[in-house]
Amino acid sequence: MSQDALIAAASNSKAWPFQEAQRLAKRLPQGKPGGVLFETGYGPSGLPHIGTFQEVLRTSLVRRAYETLTGAPTRLVAFSDDLDGLRKVPDNVPNQAMLTEHLGKPLSRIPDPFEKFESFAAHNNAMLRDFLDRFGFDYEFVSSSDCYNSGMFDDALRGVLSNFGAILDIMLPTLGEERRRTYSPIMPISPATGAVLQVPIEVVDAQGGIIRFTDEDGRIVEQSALGGMAKCQWKVDWAMRWVALGVDYEMYGKDLTDSGIQSGKIARVLGGHKPEGLIYELFLDAKGEKISKSKGNGLSIEQWLEYGSPESLAYYIFANPKSAKQLHAGVIPKAVDDYWQFRGAIPAQDADKRLGNPVWHLLRVNEAQHGIEAPGEGDTLPVPFSLLLNLVGVLGAGATREAVWSYLGNYVENADPAAHPALDALVGRALAYNRDFVAPTLEKRAPVGGEIAALQALDAALEAADPATSAEDLQTIVYEIGKVEEFGFASLRDWFKALYETLLGSEQGPRMGSFIALYGIAPTRTLIAEALAKV
Repeated sequence: MSQDALIAAASNSKAWPFQEAQRLAKRLPQGKPGGVLFETGYGPSGLPHIGTFQEVLRTSLVRRAYETLTGAPTRLVAFSDDLDGLRKVPDNVPNQAMLTEHLGKPLSRIPDPFEKFESFAAHNNAMLRDFLDRFGFDYEFVSSSDCYNSGMFDDALRGVLSNFGAILDIMLPTLGEERRRTYSPIMPISPATGAVLQVPIEVVDAQGGIIRFTDEDGRIVEQSALGGMAKCQWKVDWAMRWVALGVDYEMYGKDLTDSGIQSGKIARVLGGHKPEGLIYELFLDAKGEKISKSKGNGLSIEQWLEYGSPESLAYYIFANPKSAKQLHAGVIPKAVDDYWQFRGAIPAQDADKRLGNPVWHLLRVNEAQHGIEAPGEGDTLPVPFSLLLNLVGVLGAGATREAVWSYLGNYVENADPAAHPALDALVGRALAYNRDFVAPTLEKRAPVGGEIAALQALDAALEAADPATSAEDLQTIVYEIGKVEEFGFASLRDWFKALYETLLGSEQGPRMGSFIALYGIAPTRTLIAEALAKV
């Protein structure tokens, strides 16, 4: 596809990254000096998680779409709000008593409970960078503490002080009566305790940055709000950061919708504007309930990667960001297979469909930053993940990587793990998924009624078949048996359901022709014999 054709298709594409990029391009059609700035935010009181991954990935997708559309340079900032005060001691960290003593202090000024870094924030910031580097994301790390302490935010803070009343007019109507009594757009840092204070302040000299407040010990303190001596409240901080850094695009979750509205108003008061951005829906658990850290009802990124590939996670996150989606282990197999199906379709697609293909966008991100492990366009997976799971399930206790590959020799040309590294990685994940989710649920039932004669007919047909019969021809054999009226199946669906339940021990399964070709005709006949022996 020529560059001109690509730009033309991108300009009319309905794919959501291009829809976002088109809105941003209306504001910045030629980019801007220093590059158009995309931002993602991170609260370093906890460790990076799957929500961190999805936000950086989705932002990167829009970033690359904008570059495709305009040719303008871009930057991505991963911003850590590490001057924020520690409000609660996390449950999953050591040295809880020590952290309790430092409640209220900025995260960057609290000792590291893991005793590895100079502060708690430095530890979690390092975890964030390691996390993003693990997936190869192209980003610049920016710390709130560095921005405040170095004076980078000083001019923006003067703007907050100069517009103090206007910001209060925006924020106070959104607060409860009790909160209004202590609310201030700027939170001073106590010279006595080092805590971030939630107290009213008086602006003494806006341009000089001088404020007055009552400290925790009751003393009236007059000090500078500049150079790391104070921090803005969350919604004010967000707006101030947009203006100070010149952020052009930032997406956020539905739970921050109100924050985005108020911060946008404050940004305009400060002489800037709210960035373009997408408001995305949040993940749900298997019951359709909101995922909660305290409930532990979510799925971690480590869990996904144990059972599914990184690119399958990226694919699952890509689709329908404005719709809530369930995040649990049950969605992984389909995500893996759908990813490879879309990937294999790319070479034959015209420009419009290609730009609507989720995997084209993921490969575009990978091409630019090597972030998603996905080799060249058009690669296909010789065996679907769902079929691998069926094979592993039938092998039962004898399921090992070596055993699986011995059966793959029936189906895959040059069945060598070295020749098929992506498939080999999925073999390991299929073994893990089967162990934890499939094997405990498998229960083969005995055939009943016309199922018995149908299985006998299938066994006879397989006995007469050439061992090299193709998967398609085997599928035809299965189809024809299911159509025989005397066996009494109301539909082919009932016949396949009977095969799944009696031979595989599950209510759903693969194309039986493909399964028989993979597992082998003789071993399949053994499964049939075992099923008939239960009658």
